[in-house]
Amino acid sequence: MPSTSSGESATASTAAGTPYDPATSSPNDPDSGSPGLWRDRDFRRLWAGQAVSQFGEHSALMLLPLIAVLTLHADPGQLGLLRAVGQAPILVFSLVAGAWVDRWRTRTVMVVTDAGRALALGAAATAGLLGILGLPALAVVAFVVGALSVFFDVAYQTALARLVRRDQLVWGNSALEGSRSAAQIGGPALGGALASMSSAPAGAATSAVFFALSCLSIRRIRHREHVPQSTGEHTGARSPVWRRIREGLRFVAADTFLRTVCLASAAFQFWLSATMTGYLLFLPRVLHLSGTAVGLTLAAVGPGALVGALLAARLPRRFGYGVVLVAAAVIGDGAFLAVPALHGASAATVAVLLAANFVFGAFGQLVNVTVMAVRQAVTPAGLQGRAAATITFVGMGLTPLGSLLGGFLAERWDLRTALLVTAAGMLLSPALMAVSPLARLGRTLPEPGPSSDGRGPGGQ
Repeated sequence: MPSTSSGESATASTAAGTPYDPATSSPNDPDSGSPGLWRDRDFRRLWAGQAVSQFGEHSALMLLPLIAVLTLHADPGQLGLLRAVGQAPILVFSLVAGAWVDRWRTRTVMVVTDAGRALALGAAATAGLLGILGLPALAVVAFVVGALSVFFDVAYQTALARLVRRDQLVWGNSALEGSRSAAQIGGPALGGALASMSSAPAGAATSAVFFALSCLSIRRIRHREHVPQSTGEHTGARSPVWRRIREGLRFVAADTFLRTVCLASAAFQFWLSATMTGYLLFLPRVLHLSGTAVGLTLAAVGPGALVGALLAARLPRRFGYGVVLVAAAVIGDGAFLAVPALHGASAATVAVLLAANFVFGAFGQLVNVTVMAVRQAVTPAGLQGRAAATITFVGMGLTPLGSLLGGFLAERWDLRTALLVTAAGMLLSPALMAVSPLARLGRTLPEPGPSSDGRGPGGQ
């Protein structure tokens, strides 16, 4: 179906008014880039809604564990279990989310999930006011918010691929991930401050407001979204969900680029999850930082990620996608190795934490945006949701186990040793990319279709 906003920008349709297909645009269009995106009101509404939603998500991600540690006095095992419960929906719902998003309008998915997260956190605020917000109730809220976040994240990535030209994917991802980076600046700081200075109900209610605002912004998108037909063996819109899931799994498994992304992401997310469990205990209990200080140091990821999103719009086309991916992953993941060497709550300690989180955010976001552009470029329109969900399932499905491992190591070893081991584990991710065809990608994105040999248009 053609867009109702076809007169606003070329992102909605071609000049002749025919329906726009992102996969057919030239990646080397000299007029490609961000200006066309910012003239499109629907893209701006998507961007604004996603930004506010990310702010709510990042404040909640910091708030819920800190309530458990600072207010409910959770031990390492309980904290690891709480984080695992919040991450379990990634493993449970990712593949289903991809199959459903590919047959639904993404605007509907995002509006429903935003509303659901607002209601879940509103219920947590009410439970806090009634004095019944214990660890079990907190775990239920974490699970619900995590489940709805899985659907929202798949939907907004798919929405971009349906809304903009192929040559604008890097710019579009840079803008969306830049807004997520900005949310990382204020979200953790706000969550930490609310956990240590305010009440649990006030913190939960604040996060709920952000999701409500996101829902209102995304509802205003007027683009009459075309839901592509599934590609592959089962093309019917009413084909069983399990068959659509299988198509997504087979497509990702058949492409070397996407297989590598899955493996590298799984290694990174597993060890990052283990690291963060120890990190959230190490800062207040070993370095004796307050909840506010913990939130502020983690918030340094935000400005770093904002810088990384800006760099992602330029560096891959200058130095090559493969070189940027491997180098950025090594630098970003290695930054956390400095944390276990710190002692005390001095100004120097806080400065090192800020620097480490900034570097981690900048180079981690550079990897994230670059990988997302590669994934969207090699994936046909009808498989975008399932490809994103499959990578999320494989890449982040092990995070609950990582959180449990982090809690286990923190209980069995001293926190400093546990943190050093898990931080070193994150370097497995760039090692996997370095020995794969992904590292040989050149200065242009690969084309959809057979690219598993690493010698497509994006190769050197």
